[in-house]
Amino acid sequence: MHDWTDGEWAFEAEVLDYIAQPIVSPERADIDHDPELPDEWWGELRRALALLAEVEGVKVTVRDGWIERAFPQFLGVPAPAKVERVTGHGDLHWGNLTAAPLCLLDWERWGSVPFGYDAGLLHANSLLVPDVAARIRKEFGPILDTPAGRIGELAALAEMLQAVARGWYPDLAHHLVARAEALTGVRPPVPARSEVSA
Repeated sequence: MHDWTDGEWAFEAEVLDYIAQPIVSPERADIDHDPELPDEWWGELRRALALLAEVEGVKVTVRDGWIERAFPQFLGVPAPAKVERVTGHGDLHWGNLTAAPLCLLDWERWGSVPFGYDAGLLHANSLLVPDVAARIRKEFGPILDTPAGRIGELAALAEMLQAVARGWYPDLAHHLVARAEALTGVRPPVPARSEVSA
């Protein structure tokens, strides 16, 4: 534990040992196999995200200005006129989750995100494993299957497609494009490079 102050701000950092809690995907954000997580784990993840959504966020993680530029560039559709927001993890993928017991890691991006963004990001990072992607749709259907949740999932897909444009996720790219097209009815453009900064 380390405490320090800087002017009117006080900070506290804690380094924890997660060796007893293996990371679901220590080498990558997405998965290429079923981690076979128990039902209790999924229940804990749902509860953790629901509790987090009720916390007052201190910053905006996915900004409206980015959404306004990224939706047309990476999804081929206009940005939504309104984005419902909740507090979220902001970087929910398999490299930031431990197996049993569940622990959410890497909190540097937590803050205000579009409703459904966290579940949408985890779903996008699961598209190589249809059974896991289907499990996420089942567990988070009450969120993702709403108009606001659809916008959150599209924001997550836009972010992932921006990463594809920067050379990331070559194996996942086709699946991301297909999922975005399934949600919007529009085939996303394939930009030569990313022109939208975060």
